[in-house]
Amino acid sequence: MQTSIPSLFMRGGTSRGPFFLASDLPADTATRDRVLLAVMGSPDPRQIDGMGGAHPLTSKVGIVSPSNTPGVALDFLFVQLQPALSTVDTTPNCGNMLAAVVPFAIERGLITPQSDSTTVRVLTVNTQMQCDITVQTPLGPNGRSISYEGTARIDGVPGSAAPITINFLDTAGSVCSGLLPTGQIRDRVTVSSPDLETFSLDVTCIDNGMPLVLLRAGDLGCSGYESVAELNADSALKARLEALRIHCGHLMGLEDVSTKNYPKMTLIAEPRAGGSICTRSFIPHVCHDAIGVLAAVTVATACVLQGSVCEGLVQLTGSNVSVEHPTGEFSVELGLDPDNPQNVLRAALLRTARLIMRGEVMVPAALWSPSR
Repeated sequence: MQTSIPSLFMRGGTSRGPFFLASDLPADTATRDRVLLAVMGSPDPRQIDGMGGAHPLTSKVGIVSPSNTPGVALDFLFVQLQPALSTVDTTPNCGNMLAAVVPFAIERGLITPQSDSTTVRVLTVNTQMQCDITVQTPLGPNGRSISYEGTARIDGVPGSAAPITINFLDTAGSVCSGLLPTGQIRDRVTVSSPDLETFSLDVTCIDNGMPLVLLRAGDLGCSGYESVAELNADSALKARLEALRIHCGHLMGLEDVSTKNYPKMTLIAEPRAGGSICTRSFIPHVCHDAIGVLAAVTVATACVLQGSVCEGLVQLTGSNVSVEHPTGEFSVELGLDPDNPQNVLRAALLRTARLIMRGEVMVPAALWSPSR
């Protein structure tokens, strides 16, 4: 016997995973988490018995519901799972999966389009962050509906699609206590570990949508232009990054982050493809093929802060920051305070999304068998 759960399998930005109405999942958190692990096939490196794609970027779930917050239409709970682990993390945000929230809501009838484009305010429950998401909803033979076809392109996704714009309203201190959780734009840290030689370097600990530790690639003996495969194969580098991540987690007020997905570690270098900064981002133990949406926003923010580790590497022209990554670039448009150019008032960016499959996902009835 198995339990069927309605679901839409969607790509959001450079991530993908199943989306659910909150009302279709168990109300009890522990039961819900067990169900989601079964849905994705975790823990198993191949996730062979579930919907997961054997990678952190494809081990994600979106849960959507109508919002009770004044002025907000939808609540979005992002869930990060890991292929080989039994962790179910609802602490961080995911700006890529966020791009699929409004399309999902229209598909499931939570939102009714009113014009050629539809803007919806969404609350990310994980961090209480609000944003306005605009999707294309042209008039067709059966009325207005979400459009997935268009000419917008984002690096990391083949082809083109309809544009989805996300305007983040307040991202500073999404998980941490503030934009600069250590109180400093730049920190000199010394890391000691029983298995590693003691090392010291400069970092910028920052959270403008995603907690990040930024460090210069050269300080760890890297160029910052290595391929994803090269970095993932460098066990010595990854050991040093993890020791640094755990150390900085305490500095950022996040306590022990050894089992958490944040802070993300981001190596930076001078741009070499016409962008503003070059990045290699770890999520947190695997090098990202691109860069997460909110990680890009946070990197862009560090680029405009005088004294950050980006200073001397970044090349800026106006308020648009082009963040280079292994498979292209990610542009972030920052709204800066005219009286204080280092104060970021908003961040806007372009994503795309697509409905891949609709139907029901099956889980063992022994995990959850609600009365229908």
